[in-house]
Amino acid sequence: MRSIRTVSAVDSHTEGMPTRVVTGGVGVIPGETMNERRLHAIEHLDELRTFLVTEPRGHAAMSGAILQPSTRPDCDWGVLFIEVSGFLPMCGHGTIGVASVLVETGMVEVREPETVIRLDTPAGVVVARVAVSDGHAESVTIENVPSFVDRLDAVVTVPGLGDVPYSLAFGGNYYAMVELDAVGLPFDRSRADDVLRAGLDIMAAVNATAPPRHPSIDGVNHCHHVEFIAPGSDARLSRHAMAIHPGWFDRSPCGTGTSARMAELWQRGELALDTDFVNESFIGSRFVGRLVRETEVAGVPAVVPTITGRAWVTGMGQYLLDPTDPFPAGFSF
Repeated sequence: MRSIRTVSAVDSHTEGMPTRVVTGGVGVIPGETMNERRLHAIEHLDELRTFLVTEPRGHAAMSGAILQPSTRPDCDWGVLFIEVSGFLPMCGHGTIGVASVLVETGMVEVREPETVIRLDTPAGVVVARVAVSDGHAESVTIENVPSFVDRLDAVVTVPGLGDVPYSLAFGGNYYAMVELDAVGLPFDRSRADDVLRAGLDIMAAVNATAPPRHPSIDGVNHCHHVEFIAPGSDARLSRHAMAIHPGWFDRSPCGTGTSARMAELWQRGELALDTDFVNESFIGSRFVGRLVRETEVAGVPAVVPTITGRAWVTGMGQYLLDPTDPFPAGFSF
């Protein structure tokens, strides 16, 4: 067996969504901050991302995280989040997966009943509180980066759909929130292709006409997620189908999407601080969110959310590249 690249990883899933946690074989990515490392990786290491998450080693909805030394003295690990859409500034389900893997593998000092892990991410510091019993990560509560609304009740003209009402919020990534009824589609996985096509068209229209731009994180200047809100959703229980560029659905309830949704509901005066909010995915899995305090981002009113969910280790492996492999960077189909 021969290989010119060997990457070690621990695979997990968070409420149905995979996270391939890369533990070795990458080295330290250049950059003084994790976002600088993210921007460097976008420019110079995209073939590493596609090697890990696209076929034949991954699949169309694969997600992962690359562990790095922290760039900050107050954090335990640095993390770069990867998926088929690119390098993300933050990933909620991925953070829950990373924290669970760190505990399950003993890569952090494990304390019961709670192990606290501080993670240095491109979007900022994220604190993970892991509930531990007999050395097992039972659940994880993450305190996410400040989340805020970019626009409420905007309208975008979408070819084939007409004028579509939407709101846009940041929860670690930007999310366009659209009522499924507004595009005439049901909350039904048998219509997933239609929902996904509508989501991609809405993303394209938003990015072409009014792309967002984060006020303090370089390179966060697009919308690659549409959170389609199911009928009957409210500030206690919300169900959604999360369409993601370039063409897949989040299987988990989406941690950063839950944060964005809570910020929207808070901005509308519908969700108070210290109140449980349940967000349900397209496959029926759930996260429980809470808003724990108010803050601001570059003068914009914001809230700090927490998200609680569970992750399970599914495998451990080394991903190899034979020098004769015709797909050294993987491929998308």
